[in-house]
Amino acid sequence: MSSKDRIVCSGAVFYSKHTRRLLLLQKARGKHKGTWGLVGGTNESKETPWEGLTREIAEEIGQTPIILKTIPLETFVSNDAVFHFHTYLCVVEQEFIPVLSDEHCAYAWTTIDYAPKPLHQGLKNSFGSKIIRNKLETIFDVISLL
Repeated sequence: MSSKDRIVCSGAVFYSKHTRRLLLLQKARGKHKGTWGLVGGTNESKETPWEGLTREIAEEIGQTPIILKTIPLETFVSNDAVFHFHTYLCVVEQEFIPVLSDEHCAYAWTTIDYAPKPLHQGLKNSFGSKIIRNKLETIFDVISLL
C-alpha cells in the first residue's frame, strides 16, 4: 500500500496545567455530529502528522496560548492499515476560550471521568483504555511537579 492510499489524521488533547482539565469540542455537522472529540482532522497531502496537527489547531480553535509541551500520546492504526490517527497531548498553562470554526458548536474543559457524552468512538476507546489512562495520569503527575 502506498502512502497516498492511507488516511492520516492528527488530533490534540489540550491539557491545562493549572486546572488539570482537558479541552473537548462538540462536532456541529457530518458523520460524527453531536459527539465530543479532539481538536484535529485529516492531514492534507504531504503533511506530516505534526504539520497537520498545527494546521488543524489553527483552523479549529484559532490562536491558542503558548503550548508549553507537546507529547505524542498514541497512534491508532486500523486493522487494514489504511487509517492512522496520531494523538498528541498539548500542555498549556491555563484554560482558554477557543474560537470555534463552523466545524464545532461547543467546547468543554473537563476531566476524563466527567467528559460530556456522547464521546466520539475513537476518543471513547482511548479514554476507556487502561494503558492510555495510566499514561495520561503519569504525564499529569510529572507535569504537576514542573
